Amino acid sequence: MISISNKKEKLEKEEIAEEKEMPEVEEAVEENPSDVKEESVEVPEEAPADSAETEAAEESDAEAFGGKESKKKSRKEKKEAEKLAEKDQEIALLNDKYLRLCAEYDNYRKRSQKEKDSRYNDAKEDVIAKMLPVYDNLARALEQKTEDEAYYKGVEMIMTQFNTALEKLGVEAIPALGEKFNPEIHNAVMHVDDDSKGENEIVAEFQKGFKLGDKIIRFSMVKVAN
Repeated sequence: MISISNKKEKLEKEEIAEEKEMPEVEEAVEENPSDVKEESVEVPEEAPADSAETEAAEESDAEAFGGKESKKKSRKEKKEAEKLAEKDQEIALLNDKYLRLCAEYDNYRKRSQKEKDSRYNDAKEDVIAKMLPVYDNLARALEQKTEDEAYYKGVEMIMTQFNTALEKLGVEAIPALGEKFNPEIHNAVMHVDDDSKGENEIVAEFQKGFKLGDKIIRFSMVKVAN
């Protein structure tokens, strides 16, 4: 108990001593306020940059940036120009193929039409050639004299109808009697000397010839004078 009381008395004495010292410090501060200085953190000021150098640096950066942008734009334009050139070349190739295809198709169409006409004319020629003996028999029947006028008239009408059918098919009779002999359309089977006739004049026709356009279906069988 004695030790605790002694400690308590000691603490009280220390507090009293501190209270006495505090007024003295405050009085000293009031009398000489300049002696008391506030501690402040000094911030080092940055050295001012040279404006000309800064502007030059900024211009240099701007030029460098502009140069990069210009190069990018130039590369982009070059790529676009190359793409356009490729497209133009592709279009030219496709156009050339199209023109070639059109020309080939036109040639094929003409060739097909020509072959078709040729097949048709060949078939028509073959049919007409097989019908010509009927024509020959009708011609011989008309050459025979008969007292039956109705019979003669009937044969004559059949011959007229036959000739009309040949004309509609484009078949033409080859002129012979009185014409000058032509080996390309006439077939001479007899020759006679006759001063009253001209040289190489056809004086008789034994079988009539026919042609389809420029093609000969059958040569005329004739007799030639002189």
